[in-house]
Amino acid sequence: MDVLLLLLPLLVSLSLPSLNVVESRQTPAVEHYVEYYAVSCRAYSASVTEFGAVGDGQTSNTRAFQTAVDHLSQYSSNGGSQLYVPPGRWLTGSFNLTSHFTLFLHKDAVILASQDESEWPVIEPLPSYGRGRDTQGGRYSSLIFGTNLTDVVITGDNGTLDGQGEVWWQKFHKGELSYTRPYLIEIMHSDDIQISNLTLVNSPSWNVHPVYSSNIVVRGITILAPVNSPNTDGINPDSCTNTRIEDCYIVSGDDCVAVKSGWDEYGIAYGKPTKQLVIKRLTCISPTSAVIALGSEMSGGIEDVKAEDILAINSESGVRIKTAVGRGGYVRDIYVRRMTMKTMKWAFWMTGDYGSHADNNYDPNAIPVIQNINYRDMVAENVTMAAKLEGISNAPFTGICISNVTIGLAKKAKKVPWNCTDIAGISSGVTPVPCGLLPDQGVEDTAACTFPEGSLPIEDDVEVQTCTYRINL
Repeated sequence: MDVLLLLLPLLVSLSLPSLNVVESRQTPAVEHYVEYYAVSCRAYSASVTEFGAVGDGQTSNTRAFQTAVDHLSQYSSNGGSQLYVPPGRWLTGSFNLTSHFTLFLHKDAVILASQDESEWPVIEPLPSYGRGRDTQGGRYSSLIFGTNLTDVVITGDNGTLDGQGEVWWQKFHKGELSYTRPYLIEIMHSDDIQISNLTLVNSPSWNVHPVYSSNIVVRGITILAPVNSPNTDGINPDSCTNTRIEDCYIVSGDDCVAVKSGWDEYGIAYGKPTKQLVIKRLTCISPTSAVIALGSEMSGGIEDVKAEDILAINSESGVRIKTAVGRGGYVRDIYVRRMTMKTMKWAFWMTGDYGSHADNNYDPNAIPVIQNINYRDMVAENVTMAAKLEGISNAPFTGICISNVTIGLAKKAKKVPWNCTDIAGISSGVTPVPCGLLPDQGVEDTAACTFPEGSLPIEDDVEVQTCTYRINL
C-alpha cells in the first residue's frame, strides 16, 4: 500500500481538458472560473443547488438531480447544457442523463450513493447476458445511467463518486440480493462519450460500464476499492466499438479492465463484439484478479485490442484470457507491449475452462476461437509462475507470440515456470525459457511479435477543446 500512496498523487494530478458554459441564473458575489478539456462545450449551465439539492450527506437529492437533468435536456438541440455539482456531499440514488450534456463535479464534491434500495430502479437484464450477473432476472440501475444518448461528458476536477458499497457487498456474500447490484456509471446504446478526471470509490459492483456503445474515452480516472470487495471491476468495455482508456489508476477487488461482449447463447445471439480498443498508461493493483482480462463473457467476440505502457503491482495476472466451451465467439488480434509487472502470481494466464454459465441452455458445440495473441517488451519481478496457458482440447489457442520478455521469479516460485496445454505459437528472447509449445526463435528474432504501428480511429478522431465554466461563489 506504500506504493499506492506514492503513486496516487501522481495519477490524481492527471488533468483532462475543460468545458465551456454560460453563467448561472444567480447574480454572483464572487466569480471563479474552472477550465477543463472536453469533446464538447455547452451553451447553458446550472448548479444542482438551483433544483433544491442539499449537500449535507443526509438529505436525499435523487429528485433534485433528475429534475435538473430533465430541465436542462431542453437545450440538447440548442448548444447543450451542463450540470455543476459544487462542494458538498450529495446523497442520491440512481439518475439518468440526457444527450449533449455535461455533468461536472467540483474537486470537493462527493456524489454519495444512497443505501436505500427504493432509490434504485430495477431494469431489465442486458440482452447479451440473458440474466443479471448476481441473480436471475433484473438489475438495479446504475448510480449515473444513460441510454440512447449522444455527446455526453461526465467529468470534474477529480470530484468523487462514492458508491458506499459495503452494504451491497454484505448482501452479496449473504445471498440476500433480489437483483444484481448497481454499477457507478453505465452508458448504453450511446455514442461520443467522455468519462474523465473523477475519483470512484467503493462501488457496489463494476465501476464504469459502457455497453453497446461507440466512440468512448475514459481518461484520468482513479478507482479505489478494497482488494477483497466482490466484483468491483474497474472499467468494463462491453460490446463497444472504438474505445480509449488511458491514464487511469485502479485498485480493485476484481479485474482492473475487463473486456466483454455477452454471455454464452445470449451473447452469441446478440452478436455485438468489442473491437477497436486502446488501453494506455494504466496502473493496477488487484491481488486476486487480472490487470487486463479478456472475457469471460466474450461470446459476441473481442478483436483489435492494443494495450501499452501498463504497470501492474501485486496482482494475480498481467493479461488473462478467460473462456470456456459454450461461450462461442472469439478473442483475436490482441497486442500488448511495454508492461511492467511487480509481484504477480502469473505474468500470463489463458484458460479455456472458465466454467461459469448463464444457465444450462448453452450450446456445448459453441467453441471459442482464440488466435493471434501478441505480448512483447515486458519485464516482471517476484513472479510465482511465468505463465499458465491452457487451451481447449481439440480446439487449441493458436498464434500466440511472446517476445523480448524477462520474468524474474520469486524465491518460492513454482518449480516448473511454464504450464502449457492445447496452445500453439512461438517465442523469442524470453526468460525463463517457455514451454515446448512456444518454440524459441532465438534472441536475434525478438521482433517476432508484431504491434500495429497504425492508429485505430479512436486515437485520431477525437478532438477536445478548452471549456470554461463560471462558478458563482
